Amino acid sequence: MILVNTGNGKGKTTASVGLAIRALGQDLTVSFGQFMKRNEQAGEQKMLARLLGDRFHAQGKGFLTRPEQFPSHRAAAETLIEWAAEQLENADMVILDEALYALKSNLLQEDELRGLIAKARERNIHLVLSGRGCPEWLAEEADLITEMTEIKHPYKQGIPAQKGIEF
Repeated sequence: MILVNTGNGKGKTTASVGLAIRALGQDLTVSFGQFMKRNEQAGEQKMLARLLGDRFHAQGKGFLTRPEQFPSHRAAAETLIEWAAEQLENADMVILDEALYALKSNLLQEDELRGLIAKARERNIHLVLSGRGCPEWLAEEADLITEMTEIKHPYKQGIPAQKGIEF
């Protein structure tokens, strides 16, 4: 199945981590890659690294904020794309966190993502993609889409990001 966690609300990565835990509990082989987050930046990374070892790969350089950052961010994305293709050879579930952000930023090309989807379908592997802005072609391709909707967020009330909640 192709699963997408999208929307402007909080919880896309959290839901993806939850799927990883559920799959591990069923003795499935899980690989989890992150496009944007730097390694050891967020709490889930520590636990995923412990649980998954080499099957966890945080390749990110942070969010792309200036055009001059593009080459290094694209190189990091290419490394993660190659890693994901390798994981699709021998995993039951591959999760690509912030793939939609990478796609929207042209760090991940549509044909590259379509190739990963085709490989996942061919090998009957669950592919989970997260991020804001699910394009129409991906919505049509996906088997399951969950949209996170922000209703209220503490940041808008001046409350800073909280350890264990936002990171």
